[in-house]
Amino acid sequence: MPQNHLPKVKSQYEAMPYPPCNPQDEHQRLTMTWLEDLPMINHYCFAGKQSFSQGFRALVAGGGTGDATIFLAEQLRGTNAEIVHLDMSHASIVLAQERAKIRGLSNITWVHYSLLSLPALGLGKFDYINCSGVLHHLADPDLGLRVLLSALKPDGAIGLMVYGTTGRTGVYQMQALMRMVNQSGSGQELDDPRKIANTRDLLGSLPASNWFKASESLFNDHKIGDAGIYDLMLHSQDRAYSVGELFDWLGVQHGRHLSFSDVQRGRSPYLPHMVLGSKPPAMAAELRRLPLRQQYEMAELMIGNLITHSLYLTQDAACTAPYGDTAYIPFFYHEPLTGEIAAQVFGSNKGQPFRLTHQHSGVSVIVNPGKYGAKILRMIDGKKSFGEIFDQFRAGWQGQAAAPDNAALFADFAESYDTLNALERLLLRHPDATASV
Repeated sequence: MPQNHLPKVKSQYEAMPYPPCNPQDEHQRLTMTWLEDLPMINHYCFAGKQSFSQGFRALVAGGGTGDATIFLAEQLRGTNAEIVHLDMSHASIVLAQERAKIRGLSNITWVHYSLLSLPALGLGKFDYINCSGVLHHLADPDLGLRVLLSALKPDGAIGLMVYGTTGRTGVYQMQALMRMVNQSGSGQELDDPRKIANTRDLLGSLPASNWFKASESLFNDHKIGDAGIYDLMLHSQDRAYSVGELFDWLGVQHGRHLSFSDVQRGRSPYLPHMVLGSKPPAMAAELRRLPLRQQYEMAELMIGNLITHSLYLTQDAACTAPYGDTAYIPFFYHEPLTGEIAAQVFGSNKGQPFRLTHQHSGVSVIVNPGKYGAKILRMIDGKKSFGEIFDQFRAGWQGQAAAPDNAALFADFAESYDTLNALERLLLRHPDATASV
């Protein structure tokens, strides 16, 4: 079967597997990838109802040295799930296989082909496909997406990461600069070692006014060796997307629902009221009433540091676990947060709006916790459903008026939920899903 790839791109990843890794590190730690957290996949892709125990099949398309593959396989250890790792770089697959061997993982199938060869490989359909940092390196990203969609089950989902245009402004200026620098006197390109050496040399001397230098804290690749420098500054096939372009491409053209979630920050960098901080302009309330697409496009330009866009692609919005259904179980995630701690924070101003400062995401935002928000948060233990929480709340009701019904409690708690969910610190699952995910 002919390989469908760009020769220069394949050559790069054979010579410099990416992301660079030392398999022996598996003895000390597990690398976790944001989109592949099973509770996140369950919440945003399967309406909180996925048990991951009924022959779940995941494809990591362009899996590189294995970060997403190993994380999925480790979480699904002991189930009958299958993970397929597909990559065109043999050198990258060898590293990923060594990592899996060290961990004793036997639920991975290894396939050495380009993702564009997928239709001819007979691998079947998948519940979930990860494609992180791949489509933007294809000559025809839309062809790559169509191939992935053809391998997806009707109710399946894709976890996608592509580069962000605004946040990578300085990177593309550096790429243009290095293309000029790395032309020899005869007009021929220099070899890769010389290109890398030239890049290192220039990076050490750039003035503070250089756009990449000014935004250098957003990037780490150029600090982790030759593979990182080449991937960031010297890649032969590289493009980025704005939020609007992604909605047009993935939503309008392909009819998919988009759920954005930036690493450690969730949706917060896509929401103007969370980007503009605790001293928002007078127009903030008006902006918050705009359609979400407009809010996301504005926020991308406001915050300026979205160097990538991470998102889930699903059939429709119903694939996200619904707020407002009493059967669902709320649970805290991504940091050791308890109901008691959350209640103390959200109850700090006695039911009045307060400033929430979240260290991990850098968000500082004014939140209206509602009359009952702190009390509801205190009852969240990852076991009780909203219905059970609300029943417990009413059992302790001491007001003169009738206790609020479920609809009133959901309405009162909505802003607290929306804030914590936007940060990916409060997720939902249905009782049909096992508590282990």
